[in-house]
Amino acid sequence: MQVRAADLSRHLACGLAPLYVITGDEPLLVMEAVDAIRAAAVTQGYTEREVLTVEGGFRWTELAARGASLSLFAARRMLELRIPGGKPGVEGAAALEAYCASLPPHTLTVITLPRVNRRAAQASWFQALAHAGMVVDIAPVELEQLPDWLAERLARQGQSADAQTLRFLAEQVEGNLLAAHQEVQKLGLLYPPRRLSFEEVSEAVLDVSRYDVFQLADAMLAGQVARLARILDALAAAGEKPVPVLGVLAWAIRGLARARAALDRGVAMEVALREAGFWGSRQQLARRALAKLSAGRLAAALGWAAEVDRMSKGLAAGDVWDGLLQLALRIARPA
Repeated sequence: MQVRAADLSRHLACGLAPLYVITGDEPLLVMEAVDAIRAAAVTQGYTEREVLTVEGGFRWTELAARGASLSLFAARRMLELRIPGGKPGVEGAAALEAYCASLPPHTLTVITLPRVNRRAAQASWFQALAHAGMVVDIAPVELEQLPDWLAERLARQGQSADAQTLRFLAEQVEGNLLAAHQEVQKLGLLYPPRRLSFEEVSEAVLDVSRYDVFQLADAMLAGQVARLARILDALAAAGEKPVPVLGVLAWAIRGLARARAALDRGVAMEVALREAGFWGSRQQLARRALAKLSAGRLAAALGWAAEVDRMSKGLAAGDVWDGLLQLALRIARPA
């Protein structure tokens, strides 16, 4: 049986099939479909998970062995089988047909593979999968459909944009839904829930210049959220290491913290800024930043900088470049 990707959530709300086959060439949409099934499975008591990937040296006997071993346990489990090449071969076809003929109990099976063509869909192994469970065929999002897709994603975070802006954004990310998803998420970080202007979106997604880390610090002090995001993206794309970027941001934030402490003691602004290491035009930027930053907010930002440092060393979970963006935003847009 088949279920459209758009109808998957509604289908899962009505109960789980014992087996799902997810076919598609968009990694983001395939991943989201698997995540939706996994989330539904957790609510129904599937607390454990096994993952098998068909790659060089994979033994198809492992599929039957895992299925048999899972059935020995009372706990419900989810077994994911990933076939990135899309073709199981003769041995794999036989193994899949045998597996479908006797699905293991207490097991939810999810198989992912590239989108199958008409010929492959008629193969006996794929027919066995379709008979045993549900096929989720994920169609590609064409350029004509992409503005609506982006609008729906923006709406999830309370944002919207006019047709011209959506078309522009679609043209920037065409052919890469993962990049499109990341751009939408970035807009959610940069701007509050509301209708976005063309200027805001174009500033956030266009990157045609080269920057240095001190320009990033200046954009942070000035509260230029779109510009700092653009500079950070450019630094990452240029191969800049995250540790020096963190060092400059932390230097600026520590300077703000020292200046704020001096101001709270009654020291004059000019003196506080000089003692904190701000000179020339950067003094005005620091003055603007201090007008909206308390000692508590600056201490919290330094605490997050320490967490980003742990990310960069592999001692904490998270994407270090996302962490750097969040750090800069804590100063540029503290509210």
